[in-house]
Amino acid sequence: MTVIGFHASHEQIHPSELLRAVRRAEEVGFTGAMCSDHIAPWSVRQGQSGFAWSWLGASLERTSIPHGLVTAPGQRYHPAIVAHAAATLAAMYPDRLWVALGSGENLNEHITGDAWPAKDVRNQRLKESADVMRALLAGEEVSHDGLVTVDRARLWTLPETPPLLLGAAVSAETARWLGGWADGLATIAQPVDEVRKVSDAFRDGGGTGPLVLQVHVSYAKTDEEALAIAHEQWRANNLPPDLAWDLDAPEAFDERTKDLPTEATKEAVLVSSDLGWHVGKLTELMQLGFDEVYLHHVGQQQDEFLDAFGEHVLPQLPVTARATR
Repeated sequence: MTVIGFHASHEQIHPSELLRAVRRAEEVGFTGAMCSDHIAPWSVRQGQSGFAWSWLGASLERTSIPHGLVTAPGQRYHPAIVAHAAATLAAMYPDRLWVALGSGENLNEHITGDAWPAKDVRNQRLKESADVMRALLAGEEVSHDGLVTVDRARLWTLPETPPLLLGAAVSAETARWLGGWADGLATIAQPVDEVRKVSDAFRDGGGTGPLVLQVHVSYAKTDEEALAIAHEQWRANNLPPDLAWDLDAPEAFDERTKDLPTEATKEAVLVSSDLGWHVGKLTELMQLGFDEVYLHHVGQQQDEFLDAFGEHVLPQLPVTARATR
């Protein structure tokens, strides 16, 4: 049995509308939620980017399902601030929050004015940040002098059970490294063989804990409309990860993908008007052993997707509520 959750895309949708959508997602049968944590959208066409941590408080209060987010401590956020935010939410909503830590994208992190480090440095900074956060969430006073600096930080309000600190990875190499320290893995859907390599690498690296998968989908009444939605809203995510990490503005993503063929969007998004086809594709991914799968309809209008998947897709999948620890 797998948690099937709803992904709330702050880059695309106003936070008030996202709150309404996640409440509707719970009503139609989704058993979890997750969200992005950006200060800028991937594309000017998306046009939004609410503050995830503010929205999480509202969404946890207005729903009963668990929530997670992918965030990047170390540059835009000091790790003590991320730990503080996570601790408070976990104290207020026990066993309903998980946090996946990634090395970030220049799109969001350049706002500090600090140089954007090379990938190996970003990974080292991420590991230091995770160690700081874990110690703070355990109630320790923390001082640290490295790629991040911490001076006698302590969290005074702590949850009874700290939230899981997962690691975010796209490649098998990063997933294997995360296996040595993360509480679980969060990754994105790719061709099945590639997803299997990522999840296997995490386990091979010693990783335990939940496997979380985010799947981009586009659904509409016709294949043509579903493809048009995906191409208009999500083609920026067809760029390879090493390039997507380094571009620093939505306009840069738009420029790089302005000539992307419409059909190429299917490389990053499950596009179809056939709900049975979506069931088959999701079943295939779920059979890889993921504990939680979060569906992101890449359009800006969510109701048609939520109603259709709630009525016709979720009942055909082994959906369960998230286990508490």
